[in-house]
Amino acid sequence: RAVAMSVSHSSRLNKLVREQYMRLPQDGKVQVTYVWIDGSGEGVRCKSRTLDKEPKSIEDVPEWNFDGSSTAQAEGSNSDMFLTPVCMFRDPFCLDPNKLVLCEVLKYNRKPAETNLRHTCKKIMDLVRDSHPWFGMEQEYTLLGINGHPYGWPDNGFPGPQGPYYCGVGADKVYGRDIVESHYKACLYAGVKICGTNAEVMPSQWEFQVGPCEGIEMGDHLWMARFILHRVCEDFGVVATLDPKPMTGNWNGAGCHTNYSTEEMRREGGIKHIEAAIEKLSKRHDYHICVYDPRGGRDNSRRLTGHHETSNIFEFSAGVANRGASIRIPRQVGQDGCGYFEDRRPAANCDPYAVTEAIMRTTVLNETGVETKDYADH
Repeated sequence: RAVAMSVSHSSRLNKLVREQYMRLPQDGKVQVTYVWIDGSGEGVRCKSRTLDKEPKSIEDVPEWNFDGSSTAQAEGSNSDMFLTPVCMFRDPFCLDPNKLVLCEVLKYNRKPAETNLRHTCKKIMDLVRDSHPWFGMEQEYTLLGINGHPYGWPDNGFPGPQGPYYCGVGADKVYGRDIVESHYKACLYAGVKICGTNAEVMPSQWEFQVGPCEGIEMGDHLWMARFILHRVCEDFGVVATLDPKPMTGNWNGAGCHTNYSTEEMRREGGIKHIEAAIEKLSKRHDYHICVYDPRGGRDNSRRLTGHHETSNIFEFSAGVANRGASIRIPRQVGQDGCGYFEDRRPAANCDPYAVTEAIMRTTVLNETGVETKDYADH
């Protein structure tokens, strides 16, 4: 009874009845769901429309608009915002030939909305394309009941201490695996570059990984993976939170560890380029902390305490196989003398466009200090 009450009402609707309608033919028409980032910089929104035929490329999907005053992105007196399609995926909920389309948000004057961080990220990625930056991001998240309590935790207490839950198996070790596996399959169907998943250290906390992705593709695929996660959780009646520290006390927080390399780091002898990049990052720690969560570091300050497999937010550190460092060089990379490194500082609710852009500005464009350079005229 207690577990049943922690899921949403809509999840208990009869799904077999829904299936009857989902099987109906569409008479050649195609349903396209437009997805965008709202004014919080963390939430995603969506709405759908009918196209007369299946779009074969993103250019076949028309621009659209929405009411920005209802998403904290515009005033009511001038509320229309533009949705510019940028990346298309198969729809794992309505199935082929239907599509999910990620969009950038533009204001009435066609300038990017404040939370449209893709716009400048794309500009930077175009500038550094010859270095062929690869990224992989590890998205941690926590499943909550509709009551806001971690899913599967006792109603009036806590589970046993951390230890048996990481990559755990068994009904007393993991909660919500159905959601995780459904999300994985849905991402594979959609064409999202999901590459793995595992149960995390805190019970009811999970992680999925996206990558390797080159350049702007990293942000596009992680945002769509997040949308699909929220949509799958909706079907199961639970909530996925990206809060970096959902439970206070002796529990792990949630990050979005970012693995990164350039072509020269991946080549033989690339370790010297990895070490040079880490040296640049060490001199720009404050700048990166400011862009690694949506609140200028305030969210991460709850997580980066130097405990629970994190570094201290006030200090930069790096080491081989060290999960308590800002930057971790995997042991295999140290042995091979080339490969990639992991930035462990980004929070679970970071914007991947902001994170990947910041890394490129510092390590390839050699920016220093807390100010960023405008390359618009170059």
